This record gives sequence, C-alpha cells and structure tokens, in this order.
Amino acid sequence: MSKRCYIAGAGEFDERVMPGAGDYIIAADGGFVSLTFRRTFPDLLVGDFDSIRQDYLPEYIETMTAESKVIRTPTEKDDTDMMLAVKQGLERGYKEFIINGGLGGRLDHTLANIQTLVYLTQQGAAGLLVGREVFITAVKNNAVKLVPNEAGNSTVSIFCAGDKAEGITLTGLKYPLDNATITSDNPIGISNETIGKPASISVTNGTLIVMYDGGHVYAKHKRRDI
Repeated sequence: MSKRCYIAGAGEFDERVMPGAGDYIIAADGGFVSLTFRRTFPDLLVGDFDSIRQDYLPEYIETMTAESKVIRTPTEKDDTDMMLAVKQGLERGYKEFIINGGLGGRLDHTLANIQTLVYLTQQGAAGLLVGREVFITAVKNNAVKLVPNEAGNSTVSIFCAGDKAEGITLTGLKYPLDNATITSDNPIGISNETIGKPASISVTNGTLIVMYDGGHVYAKHKRRDI
C-alpha cells in the first residue's frame, strides 16, 4: 500500500502539512477539532473525547458513528489516543504515517508520541511528527534522507532510542560521522546542520530519533523501511 495514513492530534498543528489526495485520515480525539476547524473531515475518529468540548460535537459525529467511523474508548485505558490511532492505521495496512498535532502542549504527551514513532519502526513502518518549528522521525536499522528546499539550511539532531545505536553514518551534514556508536546517556548528536545538499542518516544496529527544523527539509525513508 503506497498511500499514507494522516493522523491529526490536539497539539501544535502546522497548516502547511495537510492531508493529501488519497490519504486515510484519522482524528485522534481533539484532532477532530484541528481538522474540522480547517474544513477537513476524518475517515475515522478515535479516542475517549476528553479533549473535545461536548458542545462542539456536531451532528457529523452522529453520522460517523452510524457508519462505524467512530471508535470511542474508555477514559482509563493503556494506550494513548494517538497510539490507538496509529494501531488503527497499521491494521489497515498503512506503512507511512504523518502525525500533525502531536507536539507542543504537555511534555509527557510529546514524549509518548516520540515513543510512538519508535513503535512504528518496530512494525516496519515509518512516521513523521509535525510541529510548527520542528519535525521528528525515527529510523531503525535503516537510513533516512533529508532533502533541503529553498528555505535554507536546517538544524538536525539525532538521539539514540535504546541503550546504544551502532554503525551510524552521517553524510551531507556539517559534522559527518562514519560507522559511529551513540549511546542514550550522551547527547553528542545534537545541533548538526545541513549544508545545502541532500543529507543521509543511517544506522545499522539500533534506532535513532531524528529532529530537524520544520519547513527547511523533508525526510524520505528508504523503501525497505516503509
């Protein structure tokens, strides 16, 4: 399946990154407000609705419920609304995820959403967390390419997700690496920079979190990963 799963959350929302034609759109709880405010309606609504004012719920939700397009969960549950949305996308066969509205606000939810990116890599999928100032992705035993645009160079930071990540090679960045090892207790990968050309970040054994300035570059995972 080549189409993307686009998930909207209730956090910081970047209007530059809206669903494309053919994307399967999931609203994770308050992400329903983020979408409908911009006159975009989801294919599926997931969550316990604790982030949606009850007086906001329009008749559209009743229509969605009648068409089995709403999954309403208990407030007390193991998965976050975002993780539930991701699992719904995976069940439908999607391997590429755009998550808009998963950053900003509560730090614990931001960290949970970054962990959700790691979960996606473990399922053989790839995800991108979109914020107004920063984009975040994860790569496991694979490579991601950063392609700059006319906006200029971007700050790029990498972090180890797990005890250590081995065989890290960075090309096309100000500070290159060749077959290096990064551990989770040393943030040596912070504040690198693109230099006006495509860059590659690869890891042979382990998982990396990759953060970069939103809008300056876009990430493209190798097809064997997604």
